Amino acid sequence: MAKQKKVIRVKRSKRVQFSLNDKEHDLICSYAKKYKIENRSRWIRETIMAHILKSLDQDYPTLFAENEMRR
Repeated sequence: MAKQKKVIRVKRSKRVQFSLNDKEHDLICSYAKKYKIENRSRWIRETIMAHILKSLDQDYPTLFAENEMRR
C-alpha cells in the first residue's frame, strides 16, 4: 500500500490586484490557451514567486565584494 502525501493548504487572505492593457491581457490568455493552463491565477502567482525567489537567491549577501572574489 502506497503512502499518501499530506497536502498542506495555506489560506490566502491577502489580495493583490493589477491592471493590464488589452494586448497584455490577450497575450496572457493566448499563452494560457496554448499551454493548457487552466488556473491562470495560480500560474501568475507561481510565476511571480519563482522570479522573486530566483532574484533573492542571486542577490544573497557575500563576505567580499564581487570584484574582490574575481581576482
